[in-house]
Amino acid sequence: MSELIPIPLPLQLTRAFLEYEREGKIFDLPKAKFYCGVAGVDTSVTFHGQCAANPVGPAAGPHDQLVQNIVLSWLAGSRIIELKTVQIMDELKIPRPCIDATNVGYNVEWSQELKLEQSLREYVAAMMFIEILKASCLLGDEFTGPFTDTIYDMSVGYSLEGIRSPRVRHWIESMKDARAIIDELRATLTGPWARYRDLAFPTRVSDTITLSTFHGCPAHEIEGIVTFLLTEMDVHVCVKLNPTLLGFEQVRYLLHDVLGYGDIQVAADAFEHDLQFSDALTMLPRLAGVARSRGKRLAVKFSNTLVVKNHRRMFSDEVMYMSGPPLHVVTLNLVKKFREHMGGAFPISFSAGLDQHNVCNAVAMNFVPVTTCTDLLRPGGYARLPKYLENLGARMRELGAPRIHDFVVRYAGQGEAAINSVVAALAQRFPEAASAVNEIVTSRLKTWLATQGAALNEACAGIQREFTPARIPQLPHSLADALQDELAGLEGALVEAAGVLNTPVIVDRTTADPRYRWEKNKAAPRKIGSKLWLYDCISCDKCVPVCPNDANFVYQNEAAEIAYSNYELLPTGEARPIAGGVFKVARAHQLANYADACNDCGNCDVFCPEDGGPQIEKPRFFCSAESYEKYAGRNGFFLEFGVAGATIHGTIAGKSYKLTCGPDQANARFDNGSAEIQVRTTDHAVVTWSLKPGVAAPHTVDMLPYFQLKFLMDAVSNPGRAHYANVAALTGEQLAQEGAVQG
Repeated sequence: MSELIPIPLPLQLTRAFLEYEREGKIFDLPKAKFYCGVAGVDTSVTFHGQCAANPVGPAAGPHDQLVQNIVLSWLAGSRIIELKTVQIMDELKIPRPCIDATNVGYNVEWSQELKLEQSLREYVAAMMFIEILKASCLLGDEFTGPFTDTIYDMSVGYSLEGIRSPRVRHWIESMKDARAIIDELRATLTGPWARYRDLAFPTRVSDTITLSTFHGCPAHEIEGIVTFLLTEMDVHVCVKLNPTLLGFEQVRYLLHDVLGYGDIQVAADAFEHDLQFSDALTMLPRLAGVARSRGKRLAVKFSNTLVVKNHRRMFSDEVMYMSGPPLHVVTLNLVKKFREHMGGAFPISFSAGLDQHNVCNAVAMNFVPVTTCTDLLRPGGYARLPKYLENLGARMRELGAPRIHDFVVRYAGQGEAAINSVVAALAQRFPEAASAVNEIVTSRLKTWLATQGAALNEACAGIQREFTPARIPQLPHSLADALQDELAGLEGALVEAAGVLNTPVIVDRTTADPRYRWEKNKAAPRKIGSKLWLYDCISCDKCVPVCPNDANFVYQNEAAEIAYSNYELLPTGEARPIAGGVFKVARAHQLANYADACNDCGNCDVFCPEDGGPQIEKPRFFCSAESYEKYAGRNGFFLEFGVAGATIHGTIAGKSYKLTCGPDQANARFDNGSAEIQVRTTDHAVVTWSLKPGVAAPHTVDMLPYFQLKFLMDAVSNPGRAHYANVAALTGEQLAQEGAVQG
């Protein structure tokens, strides 16, 4: 199965709150890995004029298209969440598997896997989930206030025709004003969740868009899309640019000669068909003018993935899209080239091989936001994110930088050069006040730079206060007012200058860093030669966090070893025991897959030490009889819960079975498709039986599937662990009794 089926908001809430109370986790992320801030520093930033508690978040991709993706990203610290790209073609047939994060990072998936309407509901539901989480105080008082300031950034693609279509226009408008969707979702908040129905959910989920244009999109098309978004959709825009702007020869040189990735073959035709660097340099200033005329902001994002020839075995397509460490170096060199021509004229958003080790570099180049994807596909998953922010906070403290702006200026030793550059520009702009500018601004800023822990914004505010009419009486009032306006932007100008000056220093250092070379990134996850099956594995649990959708889960029950008999159903009505076998489950700790949240991306198989793929060989559970019947294939299960007991439907090796246990668990009805037998569960003896029409006695019943279903039913339905396969049976009374719902 590769079709994602969104999970209703109340079930998401039920699972998360119970899981937190019972296991200290939400969607399998331990609370020890929740990001709780960094003491002593302020990591807040602005993006398109809006405040976010920090600049880090997931890039538009597999970590932000479902409710659980977005909530996991947020819990781990993301505060600028670039939602997965949507487009008019929302019934794509993406090859499976579609992600290969073995070492470098490749993929063949490129936009949302849900219908537009489903994506809208998921994004709004995720926002509501987070608001409910904050209102509940479940996580403590620290998850309130500015620490939770979050920006949800839309991402759309890929053509002007598609983006101008009524459905996509409606989608964008509904993200700008989500009242109708919020009201629909409010109505689902019943039982223990009714107390949150009247929360003041923000109705404007987003008014910013990062535009993703597919490889080969011409300049006039990009300009037309951005103009349309700025003028007709009335949103701020960030234009995502492709690494092909760096040029074929330079990209190939970096990959092959500098970094040593001789196996990566760059697709030359992609460079010919993509936006050209010269066209970008002329197009972007025009678009910036359009943005200013509409009171909107324009930014650029570096970069998209790099299209390369497929030299691996995982994908069937001729090309694939590269990410990870080599893209980091390529993209930084593109930023360097861009800033050599454009300076700091455009705010830059960054995504390319970001991880905990280079996040400080990215922030120091004044990139907002800094987004990540490939790194989160590796062991640890979302739990890798807090280290980004912890490392950033630690480096800020080392430099005596209380805020991000202070950090940018202090980071790479270019602070004094940035001050000189800004002061020179001010003196040239206001020659009548040049003496005062040189004396006051230079001295105050250099004093600030020499004082660890001093705040740049306070220094700049003090400078502005010093420029009184009495200090520079020769300056006409109109020029004095203009100077005051310039000084109001002094902090921003200094940070912009420092970000530009930091760029070549950091880029050159990064390009020479051995950690980005092939020798450091050629290793593949180790396979141990054993094969997965329905039960038991080495229980490394790597498949759980590497799944962006939290589709793989742990369940537990007592280990079992039962010698059993098969039964021959005789014409006399007797059920005669005959030779059977041994049902054995060696471990109490087991793993399964929730198929409705699994898109068969293959990432869990990449990191599983055993062969076969957890998403293929482990029990695959479905949320409904409909999805089970449609997608079970040779391995699938569906649990139903009711007052009459529980039923498990199972398909094992392509054959379907059903087992029903009453409330007292004393007897079970087992249906193998040919016969229905009643089994006494204390000794697993057949009590009564009946054959299906067309089946004649004598008939032999293999009891192994009975034991397989019984074990799964008992273990997976055990409420000790809350997961998607059993959450529908967990009642509001249980939530209330455990104190899981607060507010």
